Amino acid sequence: MIATVLIFIFVLALNVAPVFAPPTWLVLSAIAVYFKINNILLLAFVGAVAATLGRLILAKLSNKIIRGRFLSERSKKNVDDIKEHLEKKEALTFSVFLFYAFSPLPSSQLFIAYGLTNLRLRLIALPFFLGRLTSYAILSFTASEVTKKFAYHFIKTGSFLTSYFIFSQLLVMLTIYLFVRIDWHVLFTEKKLRFFKKK
Repeated sequence: MIATVLIFIFVLALNVAPVFAPPTWLVLSAIAVYFKINNILLLAFVGAVAATLGRLILAKLSNKIIRGRFLSERSKKNVDDIKEHLEKKEALTFSVFLFYAFSPLPSSQLFIAYGLTNLRLRLIALPFFLGRLTSYAILSFTASEVTKKFAYHFIKTGSFLTSYFIFSQLLVMLTIYLFVRIDWHVLFTEKKLRFFKKK
């Protein structure tokens, strides 16, 4: 029970972090191999619950901190154009998050961007949880042979801070910057990609 709680807290913290955190599926795979955990489904469930809660907290924090303190009124209005568009297509939003959550791709930028829109978080919680539960279970199981060698090295050296990893995290930050700078009203109405200039 204590080990489960510690795993939950650790995964939660990883998913609250906006950048420079290792992929959750890799951490869970490493834990499964290093501690010889046989119940992969339980591990995946705990990881999915913690990851979902962590990402929702990240989205909430991005709304309170980035939108509340750093975005100009013009930028807020620009992002609100996405909100108005997505509110009319809840099924599409659900499907996109479910599809994305099935993949091992990083999701921090997705939740930060979603948090900036002020949209309801409950709309994305369920699809993300279902997708991550499935992907964590599959990836933790199928990646075990590879992880036997890589996970121990990862845990022992913390070598995820490679040049590739740093580049990918910088790319996440660039994605958020572009998300705010795109003129979404023009994109939705005129089907043209345009960036608005700062005044």
